[in-house]
Amino acid sequence: MNTRESGAPLNGPMPDVQGSLDERRLAIQRVGVKGVRYPLRWRTADGGVQPSVGEFALYVALPEDQKGTHMSRFIGLLEEISQADAPALDVATVVALHRRMLGLLEAERGCIEMSFALFVRKTAPVSGVQSLLDYQVRVVVDGDASSPAATLTVVAPVKSLCPCSKTISDYGAHNQRSHITLSVRTREPMAPEALIRIAEEEASSEIYGLLKRVDEKFITERAYDNPKFVEDLVRDVAGRLRDHPAVIGFVAEAENFESIHNHSAYARIESAPG
Repeated sequence: MNTRESGAPLNGPMPDVQGSLDERRLAIQRVGVKGVRYPLRWRTADGGVQPSVGEFALYVALPEDQKGTHMSRFIGLLEEISQADAPALDVATVVALHRRMLGLLEAERGCIEMSFALFVRKTAPVSGVQSLLDYQVRVVVDGDASSPAATLTVVAPVKSLCPCSKTISDYGAHNQRSHITLSVRTREPMAPEALIRIAEEEASSEIYGLLKRVDEKFITERAYDNPKFVEDLVRDVAGRLRDHPAVIGFVAEAENFESIHNHSAYARIESAPG
């Protein structure tokens, strides 16, 4: 009989080593793959489909008596969603993907983490010129098949202007680009675009990829008339999330990349589900 050096037969069934018994009696809460980049198709709020590249992490819980999990099945799952005829992803379909992962891996609990760039077409406030602006989106689904917890996160770049600088200066005021990060748990799936609008509406001004001079004037004056500390930013967006009927828990963060300091100003408000 032909054999490999290990003694396993070349012809015949291959041994399932990862499915063998482990006697160390140590369960593993998360085992899987991370840092995996794969193409995806995301369903936008207007019903369109946008291609992107996602970075994925997929994990399952491993019982104490099982030696290993089936790593190839995680990549097989990503292969399925990358096919041209596969449904486009949104929060609801990622929850369904989590349920399918648990079935394929024969696991009771697991977690899917995915992040990608979402491009939104924006119209400049005066000239009407259009351009794309990118936002970072992250979806995490964790738990068992019967009650998975889905968390949606967006990072929205905005403009902020310092109220103190405006008050004490004879002219002008320092302003900077800021990032508002919103993470929410909701009663029903929410589109990333809805969170983006909350962040932009509560900033000193939203920003755009392409502007004409008339637009620059408008945004500069808009921010000057609407100054906000980092504390104002985080409180204003947190207030919107607190009052949103679909939101059951959230984390709101604001970071100002200060124009007169070599550090950022930062604030965070949390509200646990329930």
